[in-house]
Amino acid sequence: MHSSNPVKEFQQRNQEFIEKSSQDEELQQLAQQWFLRANSYEYSYHFTACGRPIIQYPQDMVAFAELVWQIKPDLIIETGIAHGGSLILSASQLALLDYVDAVNNGTVLDPKAKGRKVIGIDIDIRAHNRAAIEAHPLAHKIEMFQGSSIDPQLIDAVKKAAKGYNKILVCLDSNHTHEHVLAELAAYAPLVSTGSYCIVYDTVIEDMPAEMFNNRPWKPGNSPKTAVWSYLKQHPEFEVDLSIDKKLQVTVAPHGFLRRL
Repeated sequence: MHSSNPVKEFQQRNQEFIEKSSQDEELQQLAQQWFLRANSYEYSYHFTACGRPIIQYPQDMVAFAELVWQIKPDLIIETGIAHGGSLILSASQLALLDYVDAVNNGTVLDPKAKGRKVIGIDIDIRAHNRAAIEAHPLAHKIEMFQGSSIDPQLIDAVKKAAKGYNKILVCLDSNHTHEHVLAELAAYAPLVSTGSYCIVYDTVIEDMPAEMFNNRPWKPGNSPKTAVWSYLKQHPEFEVDLSIDKKLQVTVAPHGFLRRL
């Protein structure tokens, strides 16, 4: 006798609606209009992660958390620190994985044990931000490097710090010019483990009006998305996971969730 699987049916129904919504041109236009309008109010600055400001959209924060739970990385490498919210979010997700491991293994979690780690890189870690990050309860899971993310010596230092970790997730969110992001991809994407992701944020710049970036070195035609396009031409070991774009509808990283095959 056939027995239904309500969880499988629920997931299948979700996928059907996700696919339909991704083909709804009017919905796509509305999402784009909303994004541009919300951006005029600096929407991405309005949120926090475990008490620290995070410059990110909630949709992308949820997508990131889903990926961390799916991949279960033991190391996350991030370029761009700002107030530290993204580092803290990553550290909180890794701390949760450490806790789950302890529960499954029947052991007592040592909150100060090395375990999983986050590496953060920024050309300018401001003193007040560094102090706040280092004072956070999750600081023991974070290692910060100050300097250009594409400086060869810094890259070597990060690679040395990454040795011994098997499942690595990378997030690129610093200087958004084509040249800089392409250099970051060349430096850090090879560290991504099979089945994990390199997330390139702010690829949405390519889809926004050029006049919105008059005071920035990046703009459409010179953006993270153009860097992704260029990188993928030479690196078939990565592919864009369009299923995430379809699900989110609103994201700063369209075509920016790169999965390593």
